[in-house]
Amino acid sequence: MSFRIAHTIVRRVAAVAAAAVLLLSGPHPSAQSASPSTTVGSRADRIDRLDRFLQAYIDEGRVGGLVAVVLQDGQPVYERALGWRDREARDPMRLDTIFRIASQSKAITSAAIMMLVEEGRVRLADPVSRFIPAFAATTVAERTETGVSIVPARRPIQIRDLLTHTSGISYGTEAHIAKQYQAKGLGPAAGLGWYFADKTEPICTSIETLATLPFVSHPGQAYVYGYSTDVLGCVVERASGLTLDAFIERRITGPLGMTDTHFYLPEAKRARLAVVYTNDADGRATRSDDGATGQGTYVDGPRTSFSGGAGLLATAHDYARFLEMIRRRGVSNGQRLLGSRAVGLMTTNQIGDIRATNGLGYGYGFETTDRFGANEFEPVGAFGWGGAYGSIYRVDPSSKIVMVLMFQLLPRNSTDLRQKFGTMVYQAFAD
Repeated sequence: MSFRIAHTIVRRVAAVAAAAVLLLSGPHPSAQSASPSTTVGSRADRIDRLDRFLQAYIDEGRVGGLVAVVLQDGQPVYERALGWRDREARDPMRLDTIFRIASQSKAITSAAIMMLVEEGRVRLADPVSRFIPAFAATTVAERTETGVSIVPARRPIQIRDLLTHTSGISYGTEAHIAKQYQAKGLGPAAGLGWYFADKTEPICTSIETLATLPFVSHPGQAYVYGYSTDVLGCVVERASGLTLDAFIERRITGPLGMTDTHFYLPEAKRARLAVVYTNDADGRATRSDDGATGQGTYVDGPRTSFSGGAGLLATAHDYARFLEMIRRRGVSNGQRLLGSRAVGLMTTNQIGDIRATNGLGYGYGFETTDRFGANEFEPVGAFGWGGAYGSIYRVDPSSKIVMVLMFQLLPRNSTDLRQKFGTMVYQAFAD
């Protein structure tokens, strides 16, 4: 063998070894995007495409950092921590970084309600007033040609209305009701409506106040996204006799080993909480302030109000454990947390075409995909949701895929990362 040939072989072996190290560790926060691959036939090529797609958002400054986790049949097939947990402190993102997951809390609270349904403590058809008497006579703010008319709701709000966001309860930020909500410490007075972390009163006290305010639609008539799951959090407390955080820890996060999922972060974990960013006029991420629409009070707050609709913090891996239990129809490590019928109701459309989003419905806790192509590459039967800070997840039972993407950008609609992530995962891992 000539010296030139031997030298070439050594160089190639070194290049392969270096590539393996990069694959295991993930790109450095300051790494530049690689040039596009010219071959896309193998699984490795397609994973490389996913890597470059995510890294581009870091390199272009559109997000500070992110964590992506993909499970297939319960096994991690993709794990990346890219960019910065705290860019200004030059603290890199890690797989165990903790994120504010906002509305991803809703699925966990919905699972808690379904557990109580299975125990006979709650019925899906129960009026909410059975647990929160203030809901016995709710009202609706109807728009008229001359203004707004406050009228009695046509029927009581039921538990199933809350699970599907068809209760008529919004976040109180609409112009015709915003002032009333603000006066009661809700709506515009609560950040973007959903923020409870700074409140010094228990969640049920806030929900009893909510019951006195007008809603924006009659029960069962429209899909209205808002405080419905926070109301369910109060129902969990009233039906179980436990605070919401205690119930969720005892029945869901504890059994699943979700040790980094909390409503308020223990002081010892402060340095693992990701920083929240926002976008400037050029679309580049800049550090948010410390208020309700920024860093929030998830460490130093009063630790009193447990928001079932938007209050939890978690790692990507913790949340993937919860989703894997749902994908397995309620079973985790041989232990059944939920019955398969309950999971079936959670993950299939329960509102017909009320949501009218061309093939996307809503079950008792998850958005559902009812038509292939309705949500990019998702097949019928897939489900998921996301959070206001930028996190998103999807579950595809047919491919046994669970995907979780976490980042902290508010408002997160300033980037298309969420919209493209699922497609990039599917092109790499769906057979």
